[in-house]
Amino acid sequence: MTLQQLRYVTAIAETGTLSAAARRFYIAQPSLTASLRELEEELGLTIFRRTNRGAVLTPEGEEFLGYARQVLAQMDLMEEKYLGAAPVKHQFCVSTQHYSFAVEAFVELLREYGGPEYDFRIRETQTYELIEDVALLRSEVGVLYLNKDNETVLRKVIREHDLQFTPLFTAKPHVFVSASSPLAAKPAVTLDDLASYPRLSYEQGEHNAFYFSEEILSTRDSKKDILVSDRATLFNLLIGLNGYTICSGVISESLNGPNIVAVPLLVDDAMQIGYLTHKQVQPGLFGKRYIEILQKHTAQQTVV
Repeated sequence: MTLQQLRYVTAIAETGTLSAAARRFYIAQPSLTASLRELEEELGLTIFRRTNRGAVLTPEGEEFLGYARQVLAQMDLMEEKYLGAAPVKHQFCVSTQHYSFAVEAFVELLREYGGPEYDFRIRETQTYELIEDVALLRSEVGVLYLNKDNETVLRKVIREHDLQFTPLFTAKPHVFVSASSPLAAKPAVTLDDLASYPRLSYEQGEHNAFYFSEEILSTRDSKKDILVSDRATLFNLLIGLNGYTICSGVISESLNGPNIVAVPLLVDDAMQIGYLTHKQVQPGLFGKRYIEILQKHTAQQTVV
């Protein structure tokens, strides 16, 4: 197995066809095909399925691609640092539930390491997809929460994907509401206080069991339910419809403005918010630094 073969694999995955990947490297397609076949035979697995529409990653190939990208990223950084190679386009990806502190940490990382060219990605995504992203090394770090209701199931899923969960902080439940909502004036709210207001939640697609919900108490009955897929829409609906969402209470006014406030929710529960990493692969330079920044941003963030 060679670095060049790893580059071929990533190029095929990015372009979708062997012919397009061959053109990227200015080589004949039969040469690239032969190199790929040699790699697959050496590893004893099929990385791509050949179809009429191009090359499609197999499940084993998708996992292999994650490792290949990690190796190539580290090699690029080493060549840049020690061999005086031209600066490369830095790459990093994090997957997270919808937390403003995760975005703040991402912004700080970019300010430190973005450079003249970069390909940094932050995916605010569904819980199960977040876990899969880290398991397949599409993302180096994933940010999510555990509590007494979801912990048993999520820890089992995390183990099955060969990941580890590291706590950052523990938060008592709050609700986000519009600053103009009648609820905003209360020092704390009860579940009964929320009964007449629309409840907003993040939809979880195929894995919509409450274990994967981003909001605690998701099985509680609500007369008015709205599901959304992104944070901007949720915040707009909080303001426009006087709704609420149950959350950690951590919010960034610099990122989200003054129109959303957090009010304590009087329930006997807590959210342990932390990050996922892969057990078999150490985070790279950007992953390690992102975790350090996360820890800095959340060191004083225990919300009571």
